[in-house]
Amino acid sequence: MTAYIRHRYLRRNGTVGVMDHGYVPRLVDPVLRELVAELPAVMLTGPRATGKTTTARRLAATVIRLDRTAEAAAFKADADAALRSLAEPVLLDEWQAAPAVLGAVKRAVDDDPRPGRYLLTGSVRADLDADTWPGTGRLVRLPMFGLTTRELRRVEGKLFMDAIVADTYMPTVPPDAPDLRGYVELAVRSGFPEAVLNLSPAVRKRWLESYVDQLITRDAEHVDRGRDPERLRRYFEATALNSAGVVDLSTIYEAASVNRRTAGAYDQLLKNLMVLDTLPAWTSNRLKRLIRRPKRYLVDVGLMAAALRLDVDGVMRDGDILGRVLDTFVASQIRAEVPVSASRPRIFHARSQQGRNEIDLLAELAAGRVVGIEVKATASPSVKDARHLSWLKDQLGDRFIRGIVLHTGPRAYELTDSIVAAPICSLWT
Repeated sequence: MTAYIRHRYLRRNGTVGVMDHGYVPRLVDPVLRELVAELPAVMLTGPRATGKTTTARRLAATVIRLDRTAEAAAFKADADAALRSLAEPVLLDEWQAAPAVLGAVKRAVDDDPRPGRYLLTGSVRADLDADTWPGTGRLVRLPMFGLTTRELRRVEGKLFMDAIVADTYMPTVPPDAPDLRGYVELAVRSGFPEAVLNLSPAVRKRWLESYVDQLITRDAEHVDRGRDPERLRRYFEATALNSAGVVDLSTIYEAASVNRRTAGAYDQLLKNLMVLDTLPAWTSNRLKRLIRRPKRYLVDVGLMAAALRLDVDGVMRDGDILGRVLDTFVASQIRAEVPVSASRPRIFHARSQQGRNEIDLLAELAAGRVVGIEVKATASPSVKDARHLSWLKDQLGDRFIRGIVLHTGPRAYELTDSIVAAPICSLWT
């Protein structure tokens, strides 16, 4: 899947041509180059079609597409022999189509640990979590997600997650800050490179619907054979409807009309396909009454919209969906920064047992320092909108660095001491 900007144009003979405007730099690029320069093998992981292949092949001398039967045949027959004599660095794309290649890479690296030998890409998590996975200590993983708005706009400079920990942080607002509808438009167009860079809105919608369909009928079959596609589709739709929610699994499996055991299997399947992210609940010995359930997100709002057949007008008419779309969109922007951020934050959510206080996103930094982030579908948040952040600040004292209320208005301003209101677009400025 390409991560290039291509614009279509009409030739004089009536056929359609494509103009390539170059590679869109990704957040992982500098980190990936550093890893390849010093390590023998690096793996890019992430959902299918997020641009992993295009990004990795820029550093490769040989590209092997293991999802193509002809190219995979030799690696399935004798992976060690197939690796020999290939010009390095070798990109082994979609390794999960020929899992034996992992063992071959391990043995090759054990015999010759020179840096920059192998790049691997994959869109399945199951084998990565297995106790017998051969990559421990040999393959360093780097997560990669869909295009962020920062990447699409080619914004350089300090990442949001690094900027907010600075003592002098003050949000900056671009002159073309979107309004509420503009943010919804940004969210539902998705971050999949092919969809957002190269397709018209009408075709993009069909592409995303096809992605969901193939995820359920084809990709899922490679990871977990024997599941019922129609029941899985219902479960995916229920998951989409509850994106950005802290819900008991029963809420989803009852909506999908499946039992708890099936729901657990489907949940793990979607995690293995890297389209469902569960944000862990934050805990602290200073706060005893916090719930332990994770917060669930689809990794891309475009998938949410495709599963539920939502367009911008539909989102704008439903307050509950609107809040979930904005929260899911913000989470997708921050999620892509975390693996490459200099501040190395860990991202959680926090919620009291009675639900009186809820923090949408909580970044924990070194020494237990904390930044709280709330997402509000309002153009002018008030001190009242920051009450949960004020509660967290009161509980944590000096450990609380900053609170941010991300909103859909055009201005940035201070709400209380160490808590600011910032437009969502400050994520990419």
